[in-house]
Amino acid sequence: MLSVKQAEEIILGLVPTLDVETVDLSSAAGRILAAPVTSELDFPHWDNSAMDGYAVRFADVQNCSETQPAVLSVIEEIPAGDRPQLTVQAGQAARIFTGACMPAGADTVVMQEQTRKEADRIAILAAPSSLGDFVRHRGSFYQAGTTLLPAGIALNAAEIAVLAALQCQQLSVYRRPRVAIFSTGDELVTPDRVLQPGQIVDSNNYALSVFVTQMGAIPISLGIVRDRPEELKTAIERAVTSADVVLSSGGVSVGDYDYVEQILAELEAKIHIRSVAVKPGKPLTVATFEGERERGGEGELLIPNSELRWRGLRSAHTPNSTLYFGLPGNPVSALVSCWRFVQPALRKLSGLADGWEPTFVRARSLQDLRSDGKRETYLWGKLRLVDGEFEFELAGGSHSSGNLINLAQTNGMAVLPVGQTSIAAGEPVRVLAIK
Repeated sequence: MLSVKQAEEIILGLVPTLDVETVDLSSAAGRILAAPVTSELDFPHWDNSAMDGYAVRFADVQNCSETQPAVLSVIEEIPAGDRPQLTVQAGQAARIFTGACMPAGADTVVMQEQTRKEADRIAILAAPSSLGDFVRHRGSFYQAGTTLLPAGIALNAAEIAVLAALQCQQLSVYRRPRVAIFSTGDELVTPDRVLQPGQIVDSNNYALSVFVTQMGAIPISLGIVRDRPEELKTAIERAVTSADVVLSSGGVSVGDYDYVEQILAELEAKIHIRSVAVKPGKPLTVATFEGERERGGEGELLIPNSELRWRGLRSAHTPNSTLYFGLPGNPVSALVSCWRFVQPALRKLSGLADGWEPTFVRARSLQDLRSDGKRETYLWGKLRLVDGEFEFELAGGSHSSGNLINLAQTNGMAVLPVGQTSIAAGEPVRVLAIK
């Protein structure tokens, strides 16, 4: 049985590289940049004013004061968007507005609050602090031809604004990961069914689909698969030929009806992880399928003909590998496994250059925390920042892996390492922040 750290290192080492595609700027929000971006434009594009006021020559106003103002002739008015028509000479100024082009001859802007208008002249009542006051010089924010944005970053509001300002209309981004999802078990039914004794609603399919969407990936739901080896084999074949990652829940323990590992071996998958010393979530199977995968549009499931196998598909395909996670069937165990192991893998798969590791913070526990010390234990609750310090409040009720109810509204999991059986209230605890 592997430690949590060993499992994490193995999983992150298995993450493949996705294809790159070109998208319009209007469709790039949230995508991961696949190539550095440069622009042919300087930013600002020209010298411009950072203030409403007057464009002047510093030499004319450097010694003025309220008692000895510099009186200058106003030769033109320059609104934002207009091109200056005249050159500012000694003893002259131009009325200028924020964002407007600086006229030739002027090198400094005096804000209008430090002036007094006198017919067609202006009195400068205070000397600028330095040459170039309130002037934004061409190329001072960004110089054309240099790297504007590096590869491997998420394109959010600020990045999109920068790209729009510099007229970058198309971008190379990583393709969004496709994630196939299915649940196994004869006891499972969909939420629209009337429950019979012994039946359970398949909540995992819904939870995992939302989780995948929140990661910026595309969920492909394959529904419920019965505990029949032939049905499970067909489902896995369908999943690995249509997705970059597969998330199945259930069937990975040591019960008589747990067939996942057996089927993976039959399909020539390479199994890297069979169990992890973590609670909840010990039965975790991680495998890879190396070879060619059919490709379709976003969210489109491609189902091969019955005679097609993983090796030797006859349709359009691309060389790559599929990463398979066989998650525990218990709802809490499935989600804890996703937050701890699948989430960083999906973030890395998305193309992010960094920042895909789990986020841990130090917090003060508000209750006593306990475990048996045999496995790294995760206890869920609410993480809050209070007066600059993180606090962790343990969720009430049972912390059973089957108790999905008290997992709602939680955003953190306190970690008790192997060998540690308790953390007293008021003591610091390491908490995994759930994003």
